Amino acid sequence: MPLDKLLTRHARYYPDKVALVFEGRRLTFDQLNRRVNRLANALAGLGIGKGDKVATILSNSIEVIEIYQVAAKTGMVVVPLSPLLRGTGLTNLINDADSLAVIAQEAMVPHLDAIRNDLDPEVFILTDAEGIDGYHSYHALTAGASESEPPPVHIDRDDIFNIVYSSGTTGLPKGIVHTHEIREAYCTNFAATYRFHPESIVLHSGSLVFNGSFLTLMPAFYLGCTYVLMPGFDAPKMIEALSAEKVTHVMLVPSQIIDLLGYDQFTEDHIPSLQMIGSVGAPLLLEHKLELFRRFPSRFQELYGLTEGFMTVLDRDDAERKSGSVGVPPPLAEMRIVDEHGRDLPPGEVGEIVGRSPMTMPGYYKRPDLTAEAIKDGWLYSGDLGYVDEEGFLFLVDRKKDLIISGGVNVYPRDIEELLVQHPDVTDVAVFGAPHDRWGETPVAAVVLRPGSPATGDE
Repeated sequence: MPLDKLLTRHARYYPDKVALVFEGRRLTFDQLNRRVNRLANALAGLGIGKGDKVATILSNSIEVIEIYQVAAKTGMVVVPLSPLLRGTGLTNLINDADSLAVIAQEAMVPHLDAIRNDLDPEVFILTDAEGIDGYHSYHALTAGASESEPPPVHIDRDDIFNIVYSSGTTGLPKGIVHTHEIREAYCTNFAATYRFHPESIVLHSGSLVFNGSFLTLMPAFYLGCTYVLMPGFDAPKMIEALSAEKVTHVMLVPSQIIDLLGYDQFTEDHIPSLQMIGSVGAPLLLEHKLELFRRFPSRFQELYGLTEGFMTVLDRDDAERKSGSVGVPPPLAEMRIVDEHGRDLPPGEVGEIVGRSPMTMPGYYKRPDLTAEAIKDGWLYSGDLGYVDEEGFLFLVDRKKDLIISGGVNVYPRDIEELLVQHPDVTDVAVFGAPHDRWGETPVAAVVLRPGSPATGDE
């Protein structure tokens, strides 16, 4: 079933089931579907429809979920941008995406006003304000719109669903294109990988702007699960919500896991409903993995991957025996380890990780040059270094660009990080290279200490 029919289906067959929980509000699938229809029809009234790019600058909210569902129903292309963007960083992305409209929160008005003359969009909508000159009110627009299903449109699987901009550490951010077919693959692949069921209850506290949110958002709405959205990450409030809502699945980034491990209530005794704890976004250091295994046996799943569309998953059934690994490619995906000439390397030898899957992007938006650098003969080149063991499990070494060459010796920051985090006073660490007159480069460690730690820099 195409994405555009999913919410309509759930509203028909399970109208009274809770679809979304946010800050005390509980919307059933019927209520959510009606709200989404109103928004779709309101946007159509402004001339926004299939293929039109709509940039969002929003914190977590019900409106973000509605906009994603409108994109699924109408073929409108959503371009999620961070509310932390300012000035030319904001201008460049809005214009690069060819945005016809911008949907933002009131707090962004001063920043949008400052660059308004440099922006291309014709329509500006605010979700939480009314009566501001030059801006439409989201709620005024939707209040007067029809709750009926929007006029049907033909959506091909290769039509664009969204454009996600990368962090841009190597220059201007690149727009990563995800099609409806790719988002369908997220639905089915991760529903199976994370063992979702229609009865599952999913909690998300990270920003919905980032692609990692789709790892649980898509399978949840595919199966008609209840999705619990938090406005942001707060460890005590999250622990309370996990317990109160009887959450079964949660996706986290390592820094969130580290914070949660600082609370005694973050255990299976306090949260017995929890069936899956996913980690994504950066490698979770072994010290933290081992503590998580102790508190939540057989719950941990780790995903290594690129927004561009290749992933490996360390499954909960392999997590303890392969604790240093990031797993294997999911079904229908393939992986290779290659040398600088693109030749396959045997197990145990470090090389670049390349892969392909049904989730691999068709390319970077309007950048065929960069696409050709990243995708060669259908294989996505990650820029990450790793090796596989004899069973084919992937072990990350580091990013090519993070490699430190000190005195002619390859130094991998992650090796040093794994050692430093074993110190009882260290909660987190990042190692990077700094210029050195004698060695060329030398490692530097930025260390986060536990509160009240007596540790010194010399130590």
